[in-house]
Amino acid sequence: MSDPRVEMQPLLLRPEDAARVLGVSRSTVFDLIRSGRLRSVKIGHLRRVSATALAEFVARLDAA
Repeated sequence: MSDPRVEMQPLLLRPEDAARVLGVSRSTVFDLIRSGRLRSVKIGHLRRVSATALAEFVARLDAA
């Protein structure tokens, strides 16, 4: 059984939150999504970026 005191990190982030994590602007996040460099998912009319997609994006930057 999991400990209810342990806070889970969000799996999906709003573009604004992804921008804050990356240290870039919201419009840069949308540019990265449009260009295909940053994966995202659509839930209804909302766009979200997974924590995994952020980690993969940063890993690709490190490898370049």
